[in-house]
Amino acid sequence: MKILILDRNANSAKRTEQLICEYDRDVNEIHRMDSISLTSRWLMQNPAPDLIFSDIMLPDGYSFDLFRSLDYRGPVVFTADHEKDAFRAFEQFTIDCILKPVSENTLVRALQKFRWITGKQMQDNIAGDQAAGHSFKNRFLGRIGQRLQFVEGENVSFFHARNKLVSLTDTRGVRYLVDYTLEKLEEVLDPRLFFRLNRSCIVRYSAMEYIRPYLNNRLEIKVTGAPEDDEFIISRERVAVFKAWAES
Repeated sequence: MKILILDRNANSAKRTEQLICEYDRDVNEIHRMDSISLTSRWLMQNPAPDLIFSDIMLPDGYSFDLFRSLDYRGPVVFTADHEKDAFRAFEQFTIDCILKPVSENTLVRALQKFRWITGKQMQDNIAGDQAAGHSFKNRFLGRIGQRLQFVEGENVSFFHARNKLVSLTDTRGVRYLVDYTLEKLEEVLDPRLFFRLNRSCIVRYSAMEYIRPYLNNRLEIKVTGAPEDDEFIISRERVAVFKAWAES
């Protein structure tokens, strides 16, 4: 498997490369770039990599602009210094977005999501036994007023972020506040069961009642337990990732 790392910081790029090599022995080719100009030339002159790890902000611009200019549709894991930049990543064709500094846990999870979404099987990876036995979170402590209550994972419909607060809505439509960010939830939820639709919402697959076309090549999802006026929209850039996840 071939991976391209696009990172403005040489030490950070080296750290990401080391973590990838430690986790996945199926990776046999890694290239590192530190600017949009170099990456643009490389992508035009070489076959596309299987996966790109890319900083959002680079010395000569945003990587979003690079991928748009080349109409690049391959899978990308974005890395960001700030949550506001991470939000923008979920409007793109992205597998995941990791806040820097990149940790082993977040990188391994991104690689797992890439494998599950694209259907690529893991070969001879060092952490294979650990990955196979990885335990995802399946119980949450939610708050309604002054009352705390446990919610089992199979009863979760969706998580929603609004005004720096994250809520969990169950299949009955009951909404609880939870002490997680969406980024943290992505680390602890099973990516085979949950999908991040956009910057503000993660939905459980079993709560997706139906999916239909929406304006500008987007998709709209009807979600169990959601109020009638709540909209669950997948951006045009995320549609292909969603379809790959749904069929994996």
